[in-house]
Amino acid sequence: MTIRSLLLSTGALFALSAAAADLRPGGMFVQAGAGDSATKAVSIGAVWPWAWQRDVGPGRIGGYTEAYVSHWRASDNGQRVDFTHLGLVPMLRYRFAAGASPWFVEGGIGLTFMDRMFRASDKQFSTRFNFADVVGVGRSFGEQQRQEVTLRLTHFSNGGVKHPNPGLNMVRLRYGWMF
Repeated sequence: MTIRSLLLSTGALFALSAAAADLRPGGMFVQAGAGDSATKAVSIGAVWPWAWQRDVGPGRIGGYTEAYVSHWRASDNGQRVDFTHLGLVPMLRYRFAAGASPWFVEGGIGLTFMDRMFRASDKQFSTRFNFADVVGVGRSFGEQQRQEVTLRLTHFSNGGVKHPNPGLNMVRLRYGWMF
C-alpha cells in the first residue's frame, strides 16, 4: 500500500464518520482559479466539519470534508472546451495560537471525477477519475470568524494509475462561510 493510498483511506474513514454524524453541511464556499494549459475553473461546494480536534504543538489540528462541483474551461487547438468536474476531499486544518488564531494552513488528498476526458492543446489526461492534492493558507474573519479566504494550490493527477499522467496544477482563491 502506498503512502498516498494510506492517506486517502484514512481521510475517507474520517469523511465517512463525519458524514454519518449529520448530512447537513456546516458551510459553503465558492472558488475560482487558473492553471496549466490556460485552464480556468469556478466552483461551488459544501463543507462538513469534523468533531475531531487535537492540540499539536502551539496550535490545534482539526478537519472537514468538502464536496464541490466545478466548471473548467480550456483551449484545445484554438477551440474552447468545457468540463464539469466533481470532487470529494477530506482536509486537515491547522490553526495557530491553540486554535484561536484567525490564520490557518490546510491540506488534503481526495478524489475527483470529470464528465469527460480532459484534453487541452498541450495536455491530455488518460482517466476521468483523478486525485486532488490540496495545500492552502487562509484567514478567518467576520462575526465569530465564520467567513474565510483561502489561497490554495491544487494538483490533479491519476497518481500514475494509467499513462499518460501529465497532471495539472491550479492556483485558486476561495471564499467560504460557515453556518
